[in-house]
Amino acid sequence: MVAVVGPTAAGKSDVAVALALRLRAAGRDAEVVNADAMQLYRGMDVGTAKLSETERGGVVHHLLDRLDVTETADVATYQEQARAALAQIAARGAVPLLVGGSGLYVRAALDRLEFPGTDPAVRRRWEQRLAEVGAPALHAHLAELDPVAAERILASNGRRVVRALEVVELTGRPFSASMPQHEYAVPAVQIGLAVPREQLDARIDARVRRMLDAGLVAEVEALAARGLRDGLTASRALGYAQVLDALDGRCTLEEAAAETARATRKFARRQESWFRRDPRVHWIAAPDGRGAQDLADDAWQVLAATPAGGRTLSG
Repeated sequence: MVAVVGPTAAGKSDVAVALALRLRAAGRDAEVVNADAMQLYRGMDVGTAKLSETERGGVVHHLLDRLDVTETADVATYQEQARAALAQIAARGAVPLLVGGSGLYVRAALDRLEFPGTDPAVRRRWEQRLAEVGAPALHAHLAELDPVAAERILASNGRRVVRALEVVELTGRPFSASMPQHEYAVPAVQIGLAVPREQLDARIDARVRRMLDAGLVAEVEALAARGLRDGLTASRALGYAQVLDALDGRCTLEEAAAETARATRKFARRQESWFRRDPRVHWIAAPDGRGAQDLADDAWQVLAATPAGGRTLSG
């Protein structure tokens, strides 16, 4: 079991395909399991940098295009589906490659992580409170009840704050008690792609411009006709939320592009911080000028030398 992780625009998808082909050349088939929450959505292709069939190089990919944009992504459901996919791939004698930058989804697939139940009435009450006082004030209340959880949840992430308060109320225990620990349920070798900060920022800026040139606005318009604005998760995706603002006259398209790049740079820093906290990740340098094949070769060396669950790649 291998995971390729790191911030957005680091090149994870391309490296995973190159590594899968490298494994195939060595006589070990490999299949990719998606761990990017937004790539679960059908039609969200340009704005999520989803690989085309050609770019996948004949490598089988799982957990792409599973949800309509009106549906809410659910990490507990993802955990069930991802673990089933990983087990099925392994049962076929292939190497599962978990790939993505959604940190909680990666942890849900790999680690011992249980999800407390939910109560619609309790959830609605906290959502109403969120609407009344705003995310920062509700976050301050969470900090009084569960300072560990509050430290790990952004004050602006109202949805996550509401969930934490719901769990505290339902279980009588801190939400942080259910947050992921560094303990594998599915033994893996995690490989992180480390890109110098200035280079990563430049890649993100260039990626946003490429997405616009590749038809992101038309993609958002088509998804809006299918209910994108009503999707609690999909409508907030980076790029999509900003283009919706432009389409609705709240900003210009250039302003939407600039805000997408700014928000994505900020998100990439949070991703890197999340994965850097995990001491099990093996980091390989991925600066400009090193292609996917070079990085796959480095990853191969890590896999050849690193045991996962008592076995190395050759074992």
